[in-house]
Amino acid sequence: MAAPKKTVVGPLVGAVVQGTNSTCFLVFSSKTADLLSHHQVELTEDFPREEWVEQDPKEILQSVYECIERTCQKLAELHIEVSNIKATGVSNQRETTVIWDKLTGEPFYNAIVWLDLRTQPTLENLSKKIPGNNNFVKSETGLPLSTYFSAVKLRWILDNVRQVQKAVEEGRALLGTIDSWLIWSVTGGVNGGVHCTDVTNARRTMLSNIHSLEWDKELCDFFDIPMDILRNVWSSSDIYGRIKAGSLEGEPISGCLGDQSAALVGQMCFQEGQAKNTYSTGCFLLCNTGHKCSVGIAGAVIRWLRDNLGIINTSEEIETLAKDVGTSYGCYFVPAFSGLYAPFWEPSARGIICGLSQFTSKNHIAFAALESVCFQTREILDAMNYDCGIPLSHLQVDGAMTNNRILMQLQADILHIPVIKPSMPETTALGAAMAAGAAEGVGVWSLKPEDLSVIFMERFEPQIKATESEIRYSTWKKAVRKSMGWVTTQYPESGDPTIFSCLPLGFFIVSSMIMLIGARYISGISY
Repeated sequence: MAAPKKTVVGPLVGAVVQGTNSTCFLVFSSKTADLLSHHQVELTEDFPREEWVEQDPKEILQSVYECIERTCQKLAELHIEVSNIKATGVSNQRETTVIWDKLTGEPFYNAIVWLDLRTQPTLENLSKKIPGNNNFVKSETGLPLSTYFSAVKLRWILDNVRQVQKAVEEGRALLGTIDSWLIWSVTGGVNGGVHCTDVTNARRTMLSNIHSLEWDKELCDFFDIPMDILRNVWSSSDIYGRIKAGSLEGEPISGCLGDQSAALVGQMCFQEGQAKNTYSTGCFLLCNTGHKCSVGIAGAVIRWLRDNLGIINTSEEIETLAKDVGTSYGCYFVPAFSGLYAPFWEPSARGIICGLSQFTSKNHIAFAALESVCFQTREILDAMNYDCGIPLSHLQVDGAMTNNRILMQLQADILHIPVIKPSMPETTALGAAMAAGAAEGVGVWSLKPEDLSVIFMERFEPQIKATESEIRYSTWKKAVRKSMGWVTTQYPESGDPTIFSCLPLGFFIVSSMIMLIGARYISGISY
């Protein structure tokens, strides 16, 4: 029997999407932006202590290799030649920090995840070094001093992991966010791997100057971080190196963006004032501010509900729970498990549930959890409108959670502007692929407006009055105020920081409800 005829699809571009909860490899047509095949692998997170969040860098790397190989197998089953893949882009969870040995390729320590709060005492010590009338850190980075960003995590590692201190002294240590670790590894590792990052990832470290787009000596001196362990900063669309093994051996890695910047590209927000919101592990709103310099957990709400409490068996079930009641019945949920990020930057906050009554069921709490995603987006949008001076007329959305139609309608109602969802929600991957395909020396993806593929959109219009939206939003803000100040930091005589937490009243109420009538608690978003 004759061999099956291979399908001719033209140049293809791959995209590695390395997120907090999973890794995925996707392959797109550079001419139509159609998604042809993909494979996804879930990842584990380690919680060695309260408020510590870590991941194994080697597990992350292995998941990338697995996803690439499995996707290539699926392409072969579709009779598509893998040789059609002309380039690969990388997008990644941004602030998560890795440090490894350039001689052996072995990580010195687990990756400290962006959600990790262990660095709060380190942060407080650093804050004392900033003059009250000259916050040069914020003016040079555009970021508030926070546990969120990589520099504080690296400072903690240098202070607490002797093996890393020794490696830095001996010149063996390399530092990176996840993109750097992956690119160095797949382009050869100890055998000539390229140690680099792009501007979108560099600026989330707090070590890069947003005006020069380079590492800043004053910032590195402030955090006491040697500049020789930092990687080269490249454009987001450039040939960094070539893959050294596997089905894509010899093909270039030519695109690199932090996941949220990749989604901004994938949503084609190329005009000043355009914005997108991604609903993934976190909820992240980005706006194109043009040439002017100028969010935390979302999908984890659902994952925590599924894995920690067992209220649902699959993530999709939350939509059914919320739809059955159509209201939170006055219940408000502030899921600040890791404090409040933008626009509050309040690490002392913790999650609370307010407005419970004897009538409240798990369905109402599920609805309140979805509302909490939308209220937090509203707070960020208000701050962004104020800073940019360009009120948004609509919000473009993407990410796996956008498949939840209840969530999308709630978002339109609470913002009181239309919400526009593309037919292909994984625009983070699309953005990384576009950057890779458009790189000089690859040139298979045109970013000219007239060449960009039309992506079909679904539009959600507000269905409640503006007055009702404002009343619900006002009550939410009252709940947020009550969530603040739950955690205090004290320092025992040993000098080791200890976190003492006061549990919100809502915790005790909900715990009682769980014992009496079954699990009714759902968790979620930190900004």
